[in-house]
Amino acid sequence: MQVPPLAFDAIGTTWRIDLLQDVSPELRERLMRAIFARIAVFDRDYSRFRDDSLVSEMARTAGTYMLPDDAEPMMAVYRKLYDLTDGRFTPLIGQVMADAGYDADYSFKPTPLSRPPRWEDALSYRHPQLEMKQPALLDFGSAGKGYLIDIVGEIIASHGIESFCVDAGQDILHRSALGGKRRVGLEHPQNLSQVIGVVELGNESICGSAGNRRVWADYHHIIDPRTLLSPRHLSAVWVVAEKAMIADALATALFLVGPEKLVPHFDFEYLVLNPDLGAHFSRGFKAELFS
Repeated sequence: MQVPPLAFDAIGTTWRIDLLQDVSPELRERLMRAIFARIAVFDRDYSRFRDDSLVSEMARTAGTYMLPDDAEPMMAVYRKLYDLTDGRFTPLIGQVMADAGYDADYSFKPTPLSRPPRWEDALSYRHPQLEMKQPALLDFGSAGKGYLIDIVGEIIASHGIESFCVDAGQDILHRSALGGKRRVGLEHPQNLSQVIGVVELGNESICGSAGNRRVWADYHHIIDPRTLLSPRHLSAVWVVAEKAMIADALATALFLVGPEKLVPHFDFEYLVLNPDLGAHFSRGFKAELFS
């Protein structure tokens, strides 16, 4: 039977979950409760937009904190990309984003920016302990949504559902027990009512990042901590990887460094668009691009 999608808003974006196999109403209801409860825990731990989160507590008080069990994979990705990008990809960007106007009140009113501290000066991490050597506002937005998509996918699979698609603000995780494909449109960065192409997604994830999202003053949602400016040399990036967390993180990292820095260390495919809509992509990025 046709299973209605699960549709809801959470962590500042719209979610749609398609269950691509027969599911009873009772199982669907249990699944919804489990997903909502898990998202609430993740938000309470990692959101820099709520005063009662663990992240906000660490921004107020230095000291040693016990991180949740789920922090380890995300912290490992942040540390690896911090090193590969010479500090440009950093969880310590939170105060920079807030000062630029992307703050808890969504004021979008910039104030003067200062470079964030170096990882070594602010953090000492050995899971599960994170020592905050100084109060600092962490931001996990560059990989956190993708990681939460993966977690939601694990919850769905744990309920015995093998074929599904999780779409959180156009970042997508697709799983098919029969090897089916999902056609995904690539949003035109200069005209949101159009797509510039289509990619067929297998048992993979795709995440995108574009300079036309969260735009205010002279900034968008990515700020280079070295220059304190939003990169303008790219218009949009898409990354395909097995895990949504990796695709999400690399879609941001490619705004900060070239793909040659990342290709030796991660298994992924990519498409980047210049402001003139010139496209550069890896050989394995299988998309139909429209002229």
